[in-house]
This record gives sequence, C-alpha cells and structure tokens, in this order.
Amino acid sequence: MSISRRHLLGGIAATAVLSACGSNSGDVDNGSANASSRTGTAKLTQWYHEYGEKGVRDAVQRYAADYKKSEVSVKWNPGDAYMKLLSTTLLSGSGVPDVFESENGATLDMIQQGQVTDLTELIGDDKDKFSSRVLDRMTLDGKIYAIPMAVDMQMLYYRPSLLEKAKVSAPKTFAELAEAAKAVKTDSMGGFFAGNDGGLGVLANQIIWSSGLEQLNSERTDLGFLEKEFFDAVTAFREFFTSGALLHSASKDWFDASPFVNEETAMQWGGLWSLNDVKKKWGEDVGAVAFPAFSSTGRQSVPFGAFGSCVATVGANNDVEAAKAFNRWLWIDQTDKQVDFADSYGTHVPARTDLVSQATQISEGVGKQAATMVDECGHASDLFWTSAIAEAFNAALTNVVKKGAEPRKAFDQVRRTARTELERVKK
Repeated sequence: MSISRRHLLGGIAATAVLSACGSNSGDVDNGSANASSRTGTAKLTQWYHEYGEKGVRDAVQRYAADYKKSEVSVKWNPGDAYMKLLSTTLLSGSGVPDVFESENGATLDMIQQGQVTDLTELIGDDKDKFSSRVLDRMTLDGKIYAIPMAVDMQMLYYRPSLLEKAKVSAPKTFAELAEAAKAVKTDSMGGFFAGNDGGLGVLANQIIWSSGLEQLNSERTDLGFLEKEFFDAVTAFREFFTSGALLHSASKDWFDASPFVNEETAMQWGGLWSLNDVKKKWGEDVGAVAFPAFSSTGRQSVPFGAFGSCVATVGANNDVEAAKAFNRWLWIDQTDKQVDFADSYGTHVPARTDLVSQATQISEGVGKQAATMVDECGHASDLFWTSAIAEAFNAALTNVVKKGAEPRKAFDQVRRTARTELERVKK
C-alpha cells in the first residue's frame, strides 16, 4: 500500500508513545552511485516510509547519491506500519538506521529512551529559517531532535460561486459555517463534508483549538480544554451533526477530494495535497479557509504535520557525526533539494519559511493562503498527547455527539485517563 504524505495527518491524533510491534521488512536501495568520487569513507543508512506520490523514491535516492562525504544507502519501507517498524527496530538495537524520518519528529519514547541525538547545535543559527510552529513540535525542553522536511496541512475547501449564489460568505466562525452549509445544500449535494464518520475523527482536535484552548495545560499535567468554551463548542458541533447540512456519507473519505470534485458536497474539509485535483476540476472557482472559530474567544485553526529527519544515537554504522553532517547537508544546506521534495511530488509546504516563495504550487491563490495558514494558525498534537489520551478523547466526543451523552460527565473520564498517562510518561 502506498502512503502519501497525508498519512501522518490522517488519524485522530499523532501518537506520542507507540506500542512497538511489526517486523523488520523492506527493500534496501543503494543511493550511493558514484561512490568512487567521494571524499569520505563513512557508510550510512537512511530510512524513508513509502510515499504515494510518484517520483519521491527516485528523488531521495538521487539526493543520497549526490552526497560525497559518505556512502548513503536508502531503505524504502513499503506498507502502512512504518512508525511501528521504526519503533521496533530502535528498541531492538539491531539494524537501526543512522538517519531516519519520523512523523512530526522524534516521538516521546525515542527521546526519553535516548534513541535519538540532540540536533540543537547542528541546526544552530539556521533555527530561525524554519517555521517556528513546525520546529516547536520537534523540540522538548529546548532541545531539537529532528529537522523538518516538508509540511502538510488541512483546510476547508469551498467554491466561491456557490457561496455567492447562496448569499453567504466564506465562514470565519462555526455559526457561519453551519449557516453556509444549510444555504448551499441541495437535494443532490451536501452542504459540508468532513469524513464518513461525520467529521468526528479528523475534526476532533479542531474543536479544542478553534475554541481557543489547548490539548494539555502548560505544565503537561492535565487536560487544557475543559472550559465552558469547549463544552459550548461540542454542543454546537452536536447540533450541526444532526442538522442535515453535514454530509455523513460520500464516495470517498475526507482525505480524497472526490466528493468536492464530483459535486457531492459544496464544501469539504481536506488536505493541501488535493489542491491540484481540485483546481483541475474547478479552476479559479476554489477558495479555502482555516477551520472557523467557535466563538469570539475562539480562533481559526488548521492542523499540520511534518516528517522530521532524525539521527540515531547508535545507528547501524555507529558514526553519529557523519550522520549529523549528512542530515544537515540535506535538510538545511541543500535548499534546491528541499524545494524539489516539497514542490515536485504533490503539493506541500517547504519547512523553511524562506523557501516558500520558491515552491511554484503554493506561489499564489489557495496554495499561498494555505502556506500562510500554517504559520498563522497551525497546530500539531502535543508531544505528550499519547494514543491512550487520544482514544479516550475521541470515544467521549463520539458519545456526546452521536449518543447524546452529557459533555462534562463524558470528558471527566478523559481527564482521569490523561492524568494517569501524563504521570506515567513524564520523567
């Protein structure tokens, strides 16, 4: 199964702590052509997950072959369990890659177990060249454990012509979204679509962030959103869920633009990766906004994800300095390769803000707006938002929205789970 870069944004939340399982499989490709012209003798292994976009595999092999100070072998890992495979390999200590990509940077487990190298000094003064929101997600206690590679994000697609015909504006508040969805809905077209679960998965964290709140408190000892603003937002979402303006079932799920392209829905929550498909169908009749604010104290928000390139503390070739040098060369010094990686294989945002203007697919219109959204209102799941907390949160949200459970009571259980989890993982 091929996985596009949207994979790390496709779940309910990023898993900060992984349960290791899986087998060490995948084919190895040697990206070290022209080895005789190299000035160094170090050998390195670099891991990628299998990207769905055509051409990525050839590109990363080409990047590795261009590096002359070490011989870099690229391992391309097919399948949809890359992070579990990576976790298993790091725990086993056998066949550990010297350099590897990880969803949203190193996981909490990797950092706490000493499996990844601190790259703060390696990045040095170049820190300011990266999107601060993206780099912050790869930082713990002031130490940076990964270099961002490229950014994916989600947003709300709409057709200006349909909204104009219905005499409504692009929504900036959730009330405006509900109003617009009702206004543009027809007998054959839904008003708004965010997944075949009614948006309960992909929009779960947006309910927190667009309420103006955070997943965890500043000390990371408790939930940070159990306030009136959040409960009001959940209630508003439940009303919208049952209003008839929210499309609950479509030919594809939210991460595929087909429902929007095929006129199954007038508005759709989707990913930047779908922009080319959307523009191919609708041309200039395309607009996009962040997820609307729930109230005057809320804010517009978009989720983003970025794979980060990490260096193992004890890689297969046991040469941390050579691995760090290659990591810096590729993801900091080689700006042409970074633009190519983000812009030539699907639509993505370069992790470095100073390179955004060089990415042709986001140089204007909706693409340019999307890149701006990441820096202005982008969010990623907290490093300590573990899979157990995420699962408890989504179960509670489902019980409230679909089954009518009382919000405060439902989320009390989430708080108990969160406190237990945070006490366990904080060391």
